[in-house]
Amino acid sequence: MTTAIYAGSFDPVTNGHMDVLKGALRLSEHVIIAIGIHPGKKPLFTFEERVKLIEQAVSEALGKEAGSRISVISFDGLVIDAARKNNAQLMMRGLRDGTDLDYEMQMAGMNGIMAPDLQTVFLPADPGVRTITATLVRQIAAMKGDIRPFVPACVASALKAKFKS
Repeated sequence: MTTAIYAGSFDPVTNGHMDVLKGALRLSEHVIIAIGIHPGKKPLFTFEERVKLIEQAVSEALGKEAGSRISVISFDGLVIDAARKNNAQLMMRGLRDGTDLDYEMQMAGMNGIMAPDLQTVFLPADPGVRTITATLVRQIAAMKGDIRPFVPACVASALKAKFKS
């Protein structure tokens, strides 16, 4: 069975993340969504909230069959260590633009030296989601802007509740 790991903060999960996840599911039988936990950063959503939002977004957008092919984990070290621990052969990375490509190529090169058995796969973002970042989504939500075009419906509701004042 081919297993892919897709790592990020997913704070919150966006339509861009969902686009990469769709591609990952086309290329592998199982996708591990690995939420990076960094002690120095305070996320908007807890790990448990992010897991729930990811599972709900996958179920609503991709269906139960896709949901049965994903799992969500946390990791706090190198993503290659999380990949090894979970027997992943592929590491999925989304690319929005040339800036992402430059950064991701450096990361893929370093990861390739440290974990030559783990293949990095770049998935170009659909044009409709290229501008989306979780950081911008959080900023728009904090200023009471309409984030519905950028996130799954369950995430829009959760963001609205977080910033309700």
